Order: sequence, then C-alpha cells, then structure tokens
Amino acid sequence: MRAGNYYGVGLLLITLTVLGLATFPASAAVPYPIITDLGTLGGNWSMAHGINDSGQVVGHSDTASGDRRAFLWQSGGMSDLGTFGGNDSMAHGINDSGQVVGHSDTTSGYRHAFFWQSGLMSDLGTLGGNSSWAYGINDSGQVVGESDTASGDRHTFLWEAGQGMSDLGTLGNWSWACGINNSGQVVGETDTASGDGHAFFWEAGQGMSDLGTLDGDNSMAHSINDSGQVVGHSDTTDYDIMHAFLWEAGQGMSDLGTLDGDNSMAYSINDSGQVVGESDTAEGSTHAFIWRDGVMTDLNDLIPAGSGWELTSASAINNAGYIVGEGYIGGEYHAFLIPEPSTLLLLGSGLVGLIRLRRKKSVS
Repeated sequence: MRAGNYYGVGLLLITLTVLGLATFPASAAVPYPIITDLGTLGGNWSMAHGINDSGQVVGHSDTASGDRRAFLWQSGGMSDLGTFGGNDSMAHGINDSGQVVGHSDTTSGYRHAFFWQSGLMSDLGTLGGNSSWAYGINDSGQVVGESDTASGDRHTFLWEAGQGMSDLGTLGNWSWACGINNSGQVVGETDTASGDGHAFFWEAGQGMSDLGTLDGDNSMAHSINDSGQVVGHSDTTDYDIMHAFLWEAGQGMSDLGTLDGDNSMAYSINDSGQVVGESDTAEGSTHAFIWRDGVMTDLNDLIPAGSGWELTSASAINNAGYIVGEGYIGGEYHAFLIPEPSTLLLLGSGLVGLIRLRRKKSVS
C-alpha cells in the first residue's frame, strides 16, 4: 500500500513538472512548456495559416529552389501540396476531414483557387475572370474566397461540391471572404457606397450586411465561429490606428485593445470564444497574442524563458486550444504550433484523476 502511494505521488510530480504546472496555481497564466517548430520545405521561412481539430496544420513555405509552396503538416512532418503547374501555391484553410483550400499558380500565369484532398489538387475555377483565391472551408466542404469576374471586378465566392462557384455579391464594387462557419455564415470585407472597406457578414437568405467599424473608416473580418462571433480589425477614431475587434449579434463591435502598442489585428476565434492575432507592443515590436475572458496576453510571456523564439503572429486557434502562427527562431522565420494553457490544465487535472484512481486501487 505504501509503495503504491509513493508511486502515485512521484508520478504526479513528474507529470506536473513535465507539463510545467508544478509551481502554478490554476488561476495563473501557465507558460507553454512545448513549442513545435514546424520547419520548412527546404528554405529559410514558413508561415502557418490554419489548423483543424485533429492538429493538422496548413500554410506555405519557401523551398530550396526559392519557390513558395502550400504545405500540410501532420505527425511531425511537412508535405508539399504541389501546384497547378506554376511555381507557387499557398494553403489557407483546412477542415476536420483534412480537406485543404488555397490558391496556386497555373501554367498560364494566373492564380486559381484549389481544393486538395488525399493527394489530389482540384481547380475550383473562377467567376468568369482570370484568377481566384480560396481562404476558408467548413466541415461540410463549403469553400469561400475571392475571384475576378468577367467585368474585371473582384467578388466573394461560395463554392459547393456539385454546384460550383456562386457570386455572393458586394455592398459596392468589390468583396472578398476570409472565413465560413459550419452554419454556412460567411465573413470578409467589402467596399461600401462611401468607398471605404467594411467587414461584412453574409448568410443564406439574408444576404450581405455591414458590420461597421470602431468609429474609423475601414474594417475587415477574418474569422467566424459556430456561435456566429466574428473577429477582425478596424480603424479607430485615430486615422493611423487599427484595433482587433470582436463582433457579436445584438452587441455590435467591441475593441479588444492592444499589447500596450498602437495597432492590433485578430485573425481567428474558436468555439470557446478564444481569439488569437498580433499586436504592437509598447517597445514597438509586433507580437502574437491570445485574448480570452476579456484579457489580451502576449504569447511570448507564456513560453519558456530562453526558448529562442520571438512569436510575432498567431494566425489560427482550434477548438482544442492549439495555436499556430509564425515567429523568429535561430535567425529564421518559422511556423510554430503550441497548446493553449487551459488545455494543459485540463490534461493535468485528468492525469491527477487517473493517478488518484490508481492509488485507490492500490490501497484496496
């Protein structure tokens, strides 16, 4: 019985030490004990743009030859997704089925939106113009982005299997979509009658609506979760200043603030309402942030001291709380993956429960 007790206590201490939780109460900001460098496709830099709930990551990286290629990172390795015969491609979104969207150069020199699945890259076409770009995909496989039209304007599109690409229109002359949730609600940016660019919200049967600004001229929506919460950035009353925002139906647009600098941008929100992006600091640097429970925190304050990383931007957060983005490491600019602190707390609590169960069985 005593040996079992000692084993449980020892395992608990080892577990909490490894997770970085041993000296932190549950209410404290817990540092991320592990930062995963996603590497490159043979070049010097990489950028992550999306992550699904399985932890698969997409983005783009330079290659040894200097081309830019869309990548899929999973199980510790980065794969080149190829192109439509041109030199460059970029991956922007991935759903929980591992379907990837982005854009690729073609042999004609134009760029076309792509849908990638199980090693096959498919061309989504255009709205009658030369080029298109895909930025978001939901779990039903609906894809959003932007495309040139036959008239030369650029419009938001919604692509669905079996139906192709549909024009979602504008509130002026141009629009482009950045995100779509599992209800098919779409967000992005459109010009208005005044000529300013405003964040929009589009829903089937309702059309496109203007989300407004933080009392400035322009705004842009980047991401929408399954509750319909929207994040992005907006000009403020100071012409040169833009701030990250959270928009909610019935409440409008809220300013998320900054890391004591001038500007901030929010790029992603998960279903728990946790937001990630980038912000200027008081020292003039640009740092990745996480916003939760009304507080914006610099991700660099949550990673181990001496890690060698400077995290400059967080581009996406999944529903498990895992975050991807970019930062400097060893003189190069690389994509990173880190777990969200509360995820580690839950994991630590679960391990404590398992250890207590083991001790109980040993005593009995």
